[in-house]
Amino acid sequence: MKEIERLYDRIIQRVNIDLRELEFEVNPYVQELIPLVQMVKFYAFYGISPHLPPHFQFCNSNLAGSYFLGRCKVTDSLLYKSDIRGDELKKKGDLFRYLDYDMQVGDDEEIEIRNSLLIKTLVHNYSHDPETLEKFFITDTISMNYANIHGSPSSGCFLGAFATVDLTTMRNCVIGNFSYIQASEISHINIESGTIWIRNPGRFNFFYRHNPEKINDYIYVTPGAAPQGLFVDFIEDRKEAFQRIFDSVHIEQPVPVPNNASLDRFAVTKGQTHIGENVLVAQRAFLQNSWLGQGANAQENCFIINSRLEGCNVTAHGAKICEADLGRNVFVGFNSFLRGRPDARLSIGDDTIVMPHTIIDSKEPLEIPPGRLVWGMIRDRADLETNSIAIDDFSAIDSSASIGDLFFEGSGAQFISAFKDRIRHILQANGAFFNGSEQKGHAQKNQHISFNTIQPYPEGMKKGLFPTILIEP
Repeated sequence: MKEIERLYDRIIQRVNIDLRELEFEVNPYVQELIPLVQMVKFYAFYGISPHLPPHFQFCNSNLAGSYFLGRCKVTDSLLYKSDIRGDELKKKGDLFRYLDYDMQVGDDEEIEIRNSLLIKTLVHNYSHDPETLEKFFITDTISMNYANIHGSPSSGCFLGAFATVDLTTMRNCVIGNFSYIQASEISHINIESGTIWIRNPGRFNFFYRHNPEKINDYIYVTPGAAPQGLFVDFIEDRKEAFQRIFDSVHIEQPVPVPNNASLDRFAVTKGQTHIGENVLVAQRAFLQNSWLGQGANAQENCFIINSRLEGCNVTAHGAKICEADLGRNVFVGFNSFLRGRPDARLSIGDDTIVMPHTIIDSKEPLEIPPGRLVWGMIRDRADLETNSIAIDDFSAIDSSASIGDLFFEGSGAQFISAFKDRIRHILQANGAFFNGSEQKGHAQKNQHISFNTIQPYPEGMKKGLFPTILIEP
């Protein structure tokens, strides 16, 4: 147990040193957040698939309750109930397109996590960084509850609760709670909580910040205390549903699943839930009394409750949808929170883009027309007027625009085009367009994964640490 305590302290101090120029001290946020006794209670597990030759290496680390898929290396780190998914990493010989350059990948890409503390964090996708084609690195980084590190190499950083970094290389940065950043490269910057920032240099810049007083109702963190707020309560109220699936080695499939769809072994389904053709339900997703039409997906840490998704819907990592009806091709971004009421349903029309980290929490019936771009915090129809716009109208922006608290500059057409291309890529990668023989994706490939567990030292100085392990074909 002494060794895990030393490792814990060492990681904290390394991150403190990296963030010294920002005068940010991480100790108050994480020192008492997880009692170390909790980190020795859980086994780790990894998936083996014929589509992903196993290559895992663990050294001097704690992996409490964490899950690994694909090529991963973890050294001198503490991972607590985190998911590390390497199922879309670049392969040796792939061509990586950047600007006008086609670069060949020299070796299979690997996720490398070193000297980091990841708490209930999802790490997913390949790195966008042309300087590190073969290595997706997370070094000297601390990430708090329900954050997402999506294709974003990170060195010397701190991510707050429910924060997301997406296709962004970060060095010596602080990302505030419930912030979403997709900005290519950032360094030595402290981003306030509730910031939504999407930047493609020379093309567009989308910037919005949630009202701090309003966002505190949903997620609030004080030094020395666990995260609080509606988001945390929402998850805590449902965490017992996951207990059975993690305690059991073999579990029966709870609902019918078509041969071309995939329901993850570690997802929860309750009540009258329907899974359609080419549907993907990922690890730690939660479905209750919901309908997922053809080609829809529910990604990791999603909750879909008493809702209907007509088809080809993307529900990105951590998004929550309750008491809602979504048309076809609706995109719901990372960590968004969409809540209608049983007597006041939320309705979203076809081809709508709900931006990452959007909150729609209405106590009255609310209908969003087809083809809208939606962002920010929406609690009634008046909020919808200042936090949404027709996609065609947004595409017409060619210089700059201010809409409520949103500031945008650049080409609206390029912004929308980039989003639509990304959505199509997600659907394609998830197998939404599988026709029986071509365009297989995760919905088809994930049907054949076996899961294996590994456990740490049970006693002594190394209690809680895993021995050095190499798993390869």
